[in-house]
Amino acid sequence: MSYYEYSEKQKGVQEMAEQIQEQKKASMISGNPVKPLILFAIPMIVGNLFQQFYNIIDSIVVGNVVGEEALAAVGASTAITMLFVMVALGTGIGCSVVISQLFGAKQMERMKTAISTALISILGFSVILSILGMMINQGLMHLMGTPEDIFKDAAAYLQIYFCGFVFLFLYNAFSAIFNALGDSVKPLIFLIFSSLLNIGLDIFFVAKLQMGVPGVAWATLIAQGISAVLSFVFLMKKLRGIQTERFSYFDREMLKSMIKVAIPTIVQQSIVSMGMLLIQAAVNRFGSTFLAGYTAAVKIDGIAIVPMVAVGNAMSTYVAQNMGANKPERIKTGYRICLAMAALIGLVIAVIFFFCGEQFVGLFLDSATGAEAIAIGAEYLSIISLFYFVMGLMNVSNGVLRGAADMKWFLTCSLVNLCVRVGLTYALADVTEGMIIMWANPIGWFVGLVIAVSRYAQGGWKKKRLV
Repeated sequence: MSYYEYSEKQKGVQEMAEQIQEQKKASMISGNPVKPLILFAIPMIVGNLFQQFYNIIDSIVVGNVVGEEALAAVGASTAITMLFVMVALGTGIGCSVVISQLFGAKQMERMKTAISTALISILGFSVILSILGMMINQGLMHLMGTPEDIFKDAAAYLQIYFCGFVFLFLYNAFSAIFNALGDSVKPLIFLIFSSLLNIGLDIFFVAKLQMGVPGVAWATLIAQGISAVLSFVFLMKKLRGIQTERFSYFDREMLKSMIKVAIPTIVQQSIVSMGMLLIQAAVNRFGSTFLAGYTAAVKIDGIAIVPMVAVGNAMSTYVAQNMGANKPERIKTGYRICLAMAALIGLVIAVIFFFCGEQFVGLFLDSATGAEAIAIGAEYLSIISLFYFVMGLMNVSNGVLRGAADMKWFLTCSLVNLCVRVGLTYALADVTEGMIIMWANPIGWFVGLVIAVSRYAQGGWKKKRLV
């Protein structure tokens, strides 16, 4: 073998070794994105599913131990609690976009400043909202036309929930920060722990102590509080492990950058819940039986859409990190991967719910006394589940816009989606005896998908920069 041949062979071996090393260290901003995206998304999916168990277990325990009216009471306050949950999620996600871009750009001092600024701001914001919520609690319930036979329990549940707002907001902020740093495993661990604790407390407070509807509210508050404290401890440990120069604990300019993304995200998340709130008011007109069936179905629906939402959030983090690293060319591949994941998950869940919807709704109600409510809930699931894949594609497409901080178009998709859903519900609710409620969401998803995909194809989002 000549020296030239030997040299070329050695060069080939070295290149192969470098490729193997690159594959091993593949991350959001380097190497093949398939494995990192899947490994990042799976804990988010599982974690978000456990997060939904808070309300699901509340409803199952209340519906079976206390009765149909108690389930309706929890359901009557769900739209309001979800509105504030979405505000908390939007706040965390909005801040995480800036943190992700700084992390992708390797600007660690500024990243720590952003994290500290976000946590201080969210703490103050959550305290204000908690006080406001407790002040307007009963007024909101009257405004929504909550039936008198469940008003007292619904108001009590909501009042306790408002007391725990600080824990709710901070926990979601901690989870969003972990995700922004590419760590979706720790939030999953905390959620599993919190969910199991919540289940135990639900059974203890409601079944053993006979505390009724307020018992499930206290169980949720305590579980979220402990999870928030644990998340804070581990986040501080993780940040101490990232060696940096001195950083500022609060920066007004950094706050402005985060607000630029956070406010549209809060509005978008709030729009989702505002739509639920307005639709809930329409549902209340059809009585407690319809409301109980709808509540059970919506609880199940809330779990069903979680995987698609999580894939969209993973897409957002992926886009943000690559935009921060100035590698927008990598986003096309990640977008296709996430679209395939969301569509596949949506179709699988649709098949399950289409054939087994009645059994799932039956978990929440006594089949002997709640047969009519179970039938209403099962019909809702059989219709809406057929369009879960559309919702998944919409969330992934919106994730690109949010991760790139293309907030005007991101918000436009959400506003149009809301207007379609609420408009159809109020225009046709009485004529269809509530049936339009089952079709309004899919139609809104489809319109939102068309807008988001059109913006993605046009490419204007690539020109957006935060860092």
